[in-house]
Amino acid sequence: MKIGIMSAWNSDSGASIHAEFIGREFVKMGHKIEVFSFIPESFHGTAIVDKDEPYVHRCFSTFKANPVFFDAVPFLREKYDIFLAEDIGMFPKNELGRIFHWIKKKAKTVTVVHDGKLTDDPSFYQFDWDGIVGFDRRYIDFLKEGYPSDILKYIPYPCIPWKPGNKAKARQKLKLPADRKIVFMFGPASATGAEVIPWLWEMRKEYPIHIVVVVNHQPTLLRVKPFAEFAKDMVEVRKQTLTVEEIYDYLHAADATVFNKGALPWVAVSSTIYQCLGAGCPFVARDSNFVEMVKDSVFLFRSFTQFRSAMKNIFDNSPETKNVLRNAKNYLDKNCSSRVASEFIRYFKGLLKK
Repeated sequence: MKIGIMSAWNSDSGASIHAEFIGREFVKMGHKIEVFSFIPESFHGTAIVDKDEPYVHRCFSTFKANPVFFDAVPFLREKYDIFLAEDIGMFPKNELGRIFHWIKKKAKTVTVVHDGKLTDDPSFYQFDWDGIVGFDRRYIDFLKEGYPSDILKYIPYPCIPWKPGNKAKARQKLKLPADRKIVFMFGPASATGAEVIPWLWEMRKEYPIHIVVVVNHQPTLLRVKPFAEFAKDMVEVRKQTLTVEEIYDYLHAADATVFNKGALPWVAVSSTIYQCLGAGCPFVARDSNFVEMVKDSVFLFRSFTQFRSAMKNIFDNSPETKNVLRNAKNYLDKNCSSRVASEFIRYFKGLLKK
């Protein structure tokens, strides 16, 4: 099968993570893909994190660019049976709309919805999709309000398979202290993650804690800076943009990682958790709709008391920690990227028969 994917790619956005997880699995399964993605001058996310593969065409800007850039030729020239669009909200939608009828002539068209609610922007609704994919029942519920039920499809968010590492070797590789309880935060999510640093400071007499924050996004660094200065003896900030492999090195070295995003008034998922859960490093996550679908696989908190209890469980390697990690592994076994990609392929084959 030949699959065209229009999406962020090799960046740190949730759409990029999702598209890469399934797209690379498509390749492993023997399918051919062509990726149409944002130009480096105007892309979705805060950083380009890796080198592009030969099948990546950087041919359009975000809708926010001034002026908008959209090269129609790659979309028209390349051959594909399925056209899969990830997170159309960031695309130049009207420019895509002008060539969409030509895409429809050669391919079945599917979009993966990353927005957590229906938008009032009419430019979203100009596309006659053959299929619309939502990550879970919450997405399907609100999508039903605006689209026919018969074109909606639930396919879960893909995860990296379970692959814990060697803590001692990872710490040696990253030059991190061997005798400390390491709490890891990275990327834009560390802007809110850093807010728990004063809570970890409160625990310093109970445990020898070392916090490592790895980020190369200037606005996030500015958010992290006052918290890092507050507990400067405990916090190490490293300025770096991490690849997935490098993120896993840090997760293997760490005792815990923090996800501290509060609830949104619409449906939400955490691509960070889906990306990182497979490392076997326990997550301590704020109880919000970002983690609604993985509650049993992470430690939840709403207060310092709950946060401290979660950290103590992790640092002491309690039975509760082992149970949470067991739940995480079970979740990943059901929703790993290879399984989810196979589900997409079955869905595509069904569409091609219609």
